[in-house]
Amino acid sequence: MKLRSKLFLVVFATCMVVVLAMHIGIRGSFQQGFIGYIKKNSEQRATLLAEALTEQYALTGDWRFLNRDDRSLYQILRSIDQISQSSEGPPPRGWRTQFWIVDKEMKRLFGHDNQFPAETFKKPITFHDEIVGWVIVSAADKISNEADISFDKQQLRTSWIIAGLTVLFALLITLILSRNMIRPVKRLVEATHKLAAGDFSVRVTPTSKDEISQLATDFNQLASTLEKNEQIRRDYMADISHELRTPLAILKGELEALQDGVRKPSTETLNSLLFEVTNLTKLVNDLHQLSLSDRGSLTYRKDFIDINEVILLAVASYRHTYQTKDITLLTELDDSFPLIVQADPDRLIQLFHNLLENSVRYTYSGGQLHISTKKEQNHVVISLEDSAPGLDSAQYNAVFQRFYRAENSRNRASGGSGLGLAICENIVEAHNGKISAMPSSLGGVKILIELPAYSDDL
Repeated sequence: MKLRSKLFLVVFATCMVVVLAMHIGIRGSFQQGFIGYIKKNSEQRATLLAEALTEQYALTGDWRFLNRDDRSLYQILRSIDQISQSSEGPPPRGWRTQFWIVDKEMKRLFGHDNQFPAETFKKPITFHDEIVGWVIVSAADKISNEADISFDKQQLRTSWIIAGLTVLFALLITLILSRNMIRPVKRLVEATHKLAAGDFSVRVTPTSKDEISQLATDFNQLASTLEKNEQIRRDYMADISHELRTPLAILKGELEALQDGVRKPSTETLNSLLFEVTNLTKLVNDLHQLSLSDRGSLTYRKDFIDINEVILLAVASYRHTYQTKDITLLTELDDSFPLIVQADPDRLIQLFHNLLENSVRYTYSGGQLHISTKKEQNHVVISLEDSAPGLDSAQYNAVFQRFYRAENSRNRASGGSGLGLAICENIVEAHNGKISAMPSSLGGVKILIELPAYSDDL
């Protein structure tokens, strides 16, 4: 059963229960109220009749006036009707229950010959403070008068007609409401089917401010994320194939030249082949490291270490490389107190190696790299600033993207894979830190790293 049918049945069943409960309640209330009204009417008439009979008995001194004929009693009843009509809110004319008139010995003076019912209402008739008779009225909890029974049946028919019309109205309203309420859900279902089929451009327009609208907003965000990830995946595959194609084409050309005898095996030829193989190896290793850092598979064995010691260790392994390229490597480390961070020293060494490799590859000969550390509040700040060439202002936000290279001085000719800074970003984020790029005061690029500092107060 579809959700729309379930929603329709639930709402309609609820309406049916409410209508039925209201009908039963109103019907029961009407019957109880009507019977109570009849009882009150009978008790009122019995009181008036007892008072009239008391006056008449006082005039004659006995019940002979009642035994001679019934005309005197009917005159009394008509006078009671006139009194009832002149009073405020008079009840309908006529008796709605059986009544009897008896003497003090319970001998029937007026009324049917049948036995008295179990439930009765008695009103005494007194003369000289003595009871000389009774007016007895039936107090049964049922309607016996034909006119009252006819009125009760008419009210019952009217009540069922109203209940039927209410059910039809509830059916129409439930149908409209279920259709309107399920429409946004149906749009979400259709959009989900398209999304599952690979159409990541599908979007759902929220039409209200309820939970379904929030679900539509979350769906649009999910679709946008999937579309972005799909585009990144395609670009990633295209970049990988492009990066692999160039050294493979060079290797193929060199080997074909050797095979055809165009080029002779020599040290220069072997060095060229080895250079391309080295580039391929580095690219594959970088891709492997990036994939591990992306999915969190890199092992992090964090310990409390002094960041200055890690930087000095990384700088020592690259100092000869910088001297060979005639790049001055300066360090200005804050050693007034230990800069302790909770980190994996091996991953931080990898981080600084990538940054040093990136800087020595792209900085012009005769330039410089300035590395500094300091503590700001609860963070350790590491700054690496190199000299020219720099980047355009729009390129600083893109340097951490995979395979990104600036199109001017920082290009493929320098031998980079474009993955080093992406790996650096993953390592810094794994240590709950931040890394950013900005213009350097030396004319090149400034890499700024912020790592949480360890404090004895924690």
